[in-house]
Amino acid sequence: MPKQLKNEQNSLAILDDLILLARKKGAEAADAVRVQGASTSVTVRLGETEEVERSEAHDLGLRVLIGKQQAFVSSNDAKPEVLEELVDRALAMARNMPEDEFCGLADKNLLAAEYPELDLYDDTELSAEAIVEMAKEAEDAALAVDGVTNSEGGGGSFGHASIALATSDGFRGAYSSSSFSVSASVIAGEGLGMERDYDYDSQRHFSELKSATDIGRRAGERAVKLLNPRKMPSGQVPVIFGDRVSSSILGHFAGAISGASIARGTSFLKEEMGNKIFADGINVIDDPHRRRGPSSKPFDGEGVANGRLDLIKDGTLQCWILNSASAQQLELTSNGRASRGTASPPGASTTNLYMEAGDVSVTDLIKDIKSGLYITSLIGFGINGLTGDYSRGASGFWIEDGEILFPVSELTVAGNLKQMFLDLTAADDLEFRHGTNAPTLRIDGMMVAGT
Repeated sequence: MPKQLKNEQNSLAILDDLILLARKKGAEAADAVRVQGASTSVTVRLGETEEVERSEAHDLGLRVLIGKQQAFVSSNDAKPEVLEELVDRALAMARNMPEDEFCGLADKNLLAAEYPELDLYDDTELSAEAIVEMAKEAEDAALAVDGVTNSEGGGGSFGHASIALATSDGFRGAYSSSSFSVSASVIAGEGLGMERDYDYDSQRHFSELKSATDIGRRAGERAVKLLNPRKMPSGQVPVIFGDRVSSSILGHFAGAISGASIARGTSFLKEEMGNKIFADGINVIDDPHRRRGPSSKPFDGEGVANGRLDLIKDGTLQCWILNSASAQQLELTSNGRASRGTASPPGASTTNLYMEAGDVSVTDLIKDIKSGLYITSLIGFGINGLTGDYSRGASGFWIEDGEILFPVSELTVAGNLKQMFLDLTAADDLEFRHGTNAPTLRIDGMMVAGT
């Protein structure tokens, strides 16, 4: 078990007392979560500091259950007299709530008896002045790129947080995390011909944060490359989803296999368990134990032991994303994907979700495309979760004879996610940068609507 920090120990002691009090006052079961954190973020523009924000959180949430009735209450004050009022209010609410046959704590047999150290916490402290200098460095590098004419700002942030969870069934767990980020967003061109782009990086450990100068330079270069975009005629062509937007395809898949959506019957994949829904060779994994991962967690939001899930294996759908409630509805077992805040029941979500890299380079992925679209930016959210119909605004670059030639904008790409998944080819350029990651993807036969 990881060594607990002092604030984690304090939080667990408060939660233990809160649950004990709830049981004494009539709760049949209870769980509680406490989130503590502090963060500093800054924005600079044209060399001047525009905003410095410092925020702190000390949020606590309690869930009480009486039979099949449950209620949730939250507070940012942990004084004993406040906690007693919190318990009284929660019990009064629970007694007046309608019954929910699927509510309850997680199965005791699924709770994490031990959990791993994931190295999510870096005790480096950054002053506001240091963050300002980092943001200015990013912006200066972006403005130095030939063709960049203005700035939307450089940014930086730093924060620490801890999460503690306890249940009346005996689970006690806590962990801490840190985050560091740097960004730049700039404008190239003038008048009606202006284009904007950005770059950023976020890491758990400060030593792994990319250079502010590199972030700024890439933001500037990206904006300049977008100048003088063309409009294209409509047609059915191969579409490349660049690595900045490819994760969105994986996000749509994750939403479609959420246990809650399957239980409600509102997912276009509701009948597809055990079927091949992606192309051969495609593997999709969710791994909460990825070391220093942006969405890593040693246990889930109900205290259930979690671990790697192979969601797609060689194109075939293996499982849903389940917490306890959705698992009960589907007569299945939770697979440790509960997520929660302090004022609502646990939901279900992925952690570090990724599609494994393919075995073809990006160059080879596009070399046989006679005419096609390389997407670098998507807008809007025209997704029908019931049918899988897909339609989003897009911009990027046009491909001719296997070469990326010129920028394009004001396009719409459309298809159906079921067919898109089956037609998908993955490149070999997977990078782990966000909570959801995918390599560059190619999908043939999509409709691109332009002029």
